[in-house]
Amino acid sequence: MILKKPKFWDYGKGNLLAYVLLPLTLPIMLNNFFLNLKKSKKNKKIKLICIGNIYIGGTGKTPAVINLFKILKKLNLNVSIGKKFYKSHIDEIDLLKKESNVIVDKSRKKIIQKAEKDKIDCLIFDDGLQDKTVSYDIQFVCFDSKSWIGNGLLIPSGPLREKLNSLKKYDAVFLKNLNDNIDEKINLIRSYNSNIKIFSTNYEIRNLNKFDTSKNYLIFSGIGNPKSFRGLLEKNKFRIIEEIIFPDHFTYSKKNIDFIKKRSKEINAKIITTEKDYKKISKIDHEDIEFLKVETKIDDEINFLNFIKSKIYD
Repeated sequence: MILKKPKFWDYGKGNLLAYVLLPLTLPIMLNNFFLNLKKSKKNKKIKLICIGNIYIGGTGKTPAVINLFKILKKLNLNVSIGKKFYKSHIDEIDLLKKESNVIVDKSRKKIIQKAEKDKIDCLIFDDGLQDKTVSYDIQFVCFDSKSWIGNGLLIPSGPLREKLNSLKKYDAVFLKNLNDNIDEKINLIRSYNSNIKIFSTNYEIRNLNKFDTSKNYLIFSGIGNPKSFRGLLEKNKFRIIEEIIFPDHFTYSKKNIDFIKKRSKEINAKIITTEKDYKKISKIDHEDIEFLKVETKIDDEINFLNFIKSKIYD
């Protein structure tokens, strides 16, 4: 079952419902506490990297994984991506397979074992920070500066998988979509971990020349942070006249797509969605639907590359 993220999760502070749900955050806190007690051995054969999040969904995790894969390949390393299998995450797996070689399994330990057999130098996990059975060499936390930490509360009162003090365990942060309050966010991160590295990132559109931005557009998506998708289009001067939002990892039926196409004709607008959503639509329904192809760009690539080298070759 796919649920839509509650709106009160992203209020600047918790509302009444969030505080009513606070007792239900106790199992999450206890689970995190006991997970942190687990100690796992370092893998001496492969450098294990994890890019994950604390805020649930929509932080730019998967594009960051693809970008890091490409960077490590340029260093002439044998690199692979590890992705734990969830049926609802087929869209992310397909996206990763298009851009890289991916090892998929229901167990991260088995993914590592397969990587060892393939003599992989570096294995990048897409998600898995909360899996303490794996001892990672580098751990990245992704944030979107617009959605940031929402109301700052744990699931189900808010959107956080862990409390912010978990930042003390991690090595670096990818902070996407910098805005006016960036100093406040950086100071908050550093208050939990003064040594953590912070790298600002942004999305760039790789197929922008395909679109006539003077036309009217109907946009739709079923992702963790639809505001980020719309914001990128608006930044590039697309004329958006209507938006349809579905839950994250939504599976589209023919009825859904027929409705979108019918609505676009009614308002005389072209249709555009994300690449992840496009891959979830049946190929016979692709006609008249375009997708945005994006990639993550790290603002200070030289500093980032030096950081990665210091961790990989230590």
